[in-house]
Amino acid sequence: MKTAIVLAGGLGTRLKSVVQDIPKPMATVNSRPFLEYVLDYLSNYQIEKVILSIGYRGEVIQEHFGEDYKGITLVYSVEDEPLGTGGAIFKAAQLCSDAPFFVLNGDTLFEANLDVLLAAYMTQKADMLLALKAMGNFDRYGVVEMDDNKRVRAFLEKEYRDKGLINGGVYVMQKKVFDVENYPERFSFEKDLLEKYVTQLHFYGLALDGYFIDIGIPEDYAKAQTELS
Repeated sequence: MKTAIVLAGGLGTRLKSVVQDIPKPMATVNSRPFLEYVLDYLSNYQIEKVILSIGYRGEVIQEHFGEDYKGITLVYSVEDEPLGTGGAIFKAAQLCSDAPFFVLNGDTLFEANLDVLLAAYMTQKADMLLALKAMGNFDRYGVVEMDDNKRVRAFLEKEYRDKGLINGGVYVMQKKVFDVENYPERFSFEKDLLEKYVTQLHFYGLALDGYFIDIGIPEDYAKAQTELS
């Protein structure tokens, strides 16, 4: 289990007021691109290969990182036009073997224990395992609902909640999960796979501790400046 896909093609529309015209994962946090923090996290778990899914101004990422980062081999999956989250992951997955791999968002850092996540994936014989994060007093995220066996039963819409488990954006999966249908080139991972097949496929969730930050809005981008070093 040495491969990860990182979605790094985000435009960063909501960050335009504070971030220059660059891919969202390249937003500067304490003089470093945020994506470096994500790759540092993966390096801590001895990930050997990262497939960076790039699109909008992807050359900025390629020029900064090249083909290696702290011993991690970097491979690029290039979207010539936006493919949606599903299309981006599907295309990048063609560069993976048939073995399980991790998938992460390049604009979110959730320091979930990847070793624990993988062990749970193997034990559950899951089609996909989602790392979940406990949150309190929030309305920005939907909630993942599970049964007593930790199998995901529903993805609930965004609304204010006192507490709940959110999808932390870290997954373990294999590319065969896309075999459920003949997907178009562009599709949504969340709507067209997770939500559509939640009762048919075996999706499991695992609540994990770990630092969490999503720099998608200016308030949390500012928060990252004080919390990351």
